[in-house]
Amino acid sequence: MSTLPIRVYGDPVLNQVATEVDNIDGRVVALAASMIETMYEAPGVGLAANQIGVQKRLFVYDKGDGPVVIVNPVIVESQGEWTYEEGCLSVPGMSWEITRANAVHLTGFDLDGNEIDIQTDEFEGRIFQHEMDHLDGVLLIERLDAVQRREAKKLLRAQRVQLTANDPDGLQRLLGE
Repeated sequence: MSTLPIRVYGDPVLNQVATEVDNIDGRVVALAASMIETMYEAPGVGLAANQIGVQKRLFVYDKGDGPVVIVNPVIVESQGEWTYEEGCLSVPGMSWEITRANAVHLTGFDLDGNEIDIQTDEFEGRIFQHEMDHLDGVLLIERLDAVQRREAKKLLRAQRVQLTANDPDGLQRLLGE
């Protein structure tokens, strides 16, 4: 296992919809193990496959009970509202109050091909919604209102300019190129 570079705002892979995993094989298991290691090192509580440049519907998370892998996840139902401060490994160093559904019902598969059926709320539900957004090509800043989004993009562009000025090859390394 090894950690993988996390793609950040500006990388076009983050705006693409991930495709379903056709076969849960050794490659998917190895990918999930590297994703878990990457998530912990970042540190984060969740990581979608496209955040490391793999366009497959797979995410890992750990709400504090140990790592979980969900393949081909689907949110089949959601209800209520809950506003909570949320950050993202692909938008490093920033967070915002985001309103999402409070309760969700998620289905998918584990690495053995067994069906997963989870009904949860608050923090775990938020993780599911956040990672599903990634798999659908939606970044956290798209959840902001127009004024917040303009300000966030301005700050992110300034970060990229600063990174490039301080380390011309740093941006390519950060984007995993």
